[in-house]
Amino acid sequence: MVLKTPEGEVRALLGGEGVVVEGRAYPYLDLPVPYFTLGGRAYRGGVRLLPQGGRLLVVNLVLLEDYLLGVLPGEMPEGFPLEALKAQAVVARTFAVSRLDPRAPYDLCADERCQVYLGLSAEKPRYQEAVAATRGQVLSYGGQAITALYHADSGGMTAGSEEIFQKALPYLRPRPDPYTRKTSWRYQVSPAQAEKALRSLGLAPRSQDPPQVLERTASGRVFRVRLMGVEVRGPEAQRLLRLMGLPSALADFQGFEAVGQGVGHGVGLSQWGAKGMAEAGFGYREILGHYFPGTSLSDLLIGQASPPALALR
Repeated sequence: MVLKTPEGEVRALLGGEGVVVEGRAYPYLDLPVPYFTLGGRAYRGGVRLLPQGGRLLVVNLVLLEDYLLGVLPGEMPEGFPLEALKAQAVVARTFAVSRLDPRAPYDLCADERCQVYLGLSAEKPRYQEAVAATRGQVLSYGGQAITALYHADSGGMTAGSEEIFQKALPYLRPRPDPYTRKTSWRYQVSPAQAEKALRSLGLAPRSQDPPQVLERTASGRVFRVRLMGVEVRGPEAQRLLRLMGLPSALADFQGFEAVGQGVGHGVGLSQWGAKGMAEAGFGYREILGHYFPGTSLSDLLIGQASPPALALR
């Protein structure tokens, strides 16, 4: 592995005793540089190299506000209104803060499993403006940073957290989303795809019957479905639809053809809804208040303390 830093190239290998750099072995190695380049992409902050599971793990050590400069480009288009970008910045900051774990080798992954993080190479002035305008602000409930979730397009109605993640949270309730674009789609599911999705959940098909929706959630999403003679319900039904490749669970079936609206799990902030609200004249505080009812916009900074640093895989 080759890292490029302001001090020059660093060539690191995984050795029997840890990380090997220039013939010396370390249990782990921190490089406190202002930025580095890996795989042609530049990242702000330092880097930690450590062995894990027979692989060499590269962890970016970056300040929270600098991290957000690399997140917004991966999560919301630059052309969205500034108030929507501000709302995204607050939600992304809250998402990160709620997942800080000093016991883990890193806090967040850098892809869609956590938040897409594209680093220094992707930074743009509009994203910098949105992050600076909301510096240190997080959404809180009961004195703690909330579980701040977001998705692309709710299809017209957001989902309650229990529809997707089992736990009902008071600030993640089904909400009308009139300003979103309500993306409509059709998707042909093959019987082979359907069988593979069932088996991924540890279930065996009993027939070749197409999907049939038996029950819906309060937001209109699939709650109980029968597929190939097997009934699946709750969050597992949502997972089944995702495994079949459907953009959202706000769906119905015509044989093996799925028709529906929206993109993503539907919980929390609808990014296209935030865009529509901003274009209608709402500020980012009003946008956040709509999607996260009962929450407060809190200042993360205490006295003169700096925002926390993140460790990113």
